[in-house]
Amino acid sequence: MSDVLAYAEIREGAAGRPSQEAVALARRLADELGGEAHAVALGPEGTAAAAAPLAGLGADRIFVGESDDLALCQPDVAAKVVACLVEAGSYGAVIFAATAQGKDVAPRVGARLGRGVASDVIDCRLEGGEIVVRRPMYAGKAIATLRFGEGPAVMTIRANVFPPAEQAAAGEISTLDLVGIEGRVRTVAAEQGDRDRLDVSEATIIVSGGRGMQGPENWPLLEGLVDALGDEAALGASRAVVDAGWRPHGEQVGQTGKTVSPNLYFAVGISGAIQHLAGMRTAKIIVAINRDADAPIFGVADYGLVGDVFEVLPALTEAVREVRRGG
Repeated sequence: MSDVLAYAEIREGAAGRPSQEAVALARRLADELGGEAHAVALGPEGTAAAAAPLAGLGADRIFVGESDDLALCQPDVAAKVVACLVEAGSYGAVIFAATAQGKDVAPRVGARLGRGVASDVIDCRLEGGEIVVRRPMYAGKAIATLRFGEGPAVMTIRANVFPPAEQAAAGEISTLDLVGIEGRVRTVAAEQGDRDRLDVSEATIIVSGGRGMQGPENWPLLEGLVDALGDEAALGASRAVVDAGWRPHGEQVGQTGKTVSPNLYFAVGISGAIQHLAGMRTAKIIVAINRDADAPIFGVADYGLVGDVFEVLPALTEAVREVRRGG
């Protein structure tokens, strides 16, 4: 079992960064195992062309299943296809991005293969011939080390932890026959939020707001900082904000929202409840802005600004703009 398979999500004609990271990890792990890195992509006509660039990230072979019925992700179908590939091949690991889709499909694959699934993996390596991973537990307060025994290791990986790198490979396209593969549950529609902004799960910089913003009418202050920080920045929100209806659920960071691991995380007006910390405490640099000097968020922050967010945000935004202008 020396090959590694990565599940690639194709959206809007391309594989997103989380899927690119899955392929990159597959390449690295395959090199350590002495095998090949493969990717599998399912979608409507045109999926093969969208998945072909994965060869530049190290995919030796790309399995592609095209059908108009797969314009929306069909998790049952995806799980059957991936499980069949694994059973027919020699795979030491199957890697999914820890996106909504990856978290939906991975457990189904694990169940079909009779394997446990390591979720939200932040480290993966080969040790003594076995695949060993690390993942956060108990709202991020502990890091568990898991060792897979015989059989393929099934995992989802946290975003922005395994950066993709150019490593050209053959990228041979293999077409899958999907005739007769159906699922018990069918996705018939998907509702998307604001696609003009980067999703928090893909962003390397996140600006999140909490109840300290006092209302949705004050969100332009956060949006101004996001715009100043550039195209790699995204808006986030705490659960309290989403529950109050100030922001859409797609922006929620936390245990019941999205788990993120950006290079830079701004927690603005966020007290630092355990639920929120579980979703962002592995960010490389955390900046907290809160007028309460005793707020728990300062316990995990690398930098803390104690002050009124309505005074700090405009000044910070202008300072960022000046730096980016080269002033």
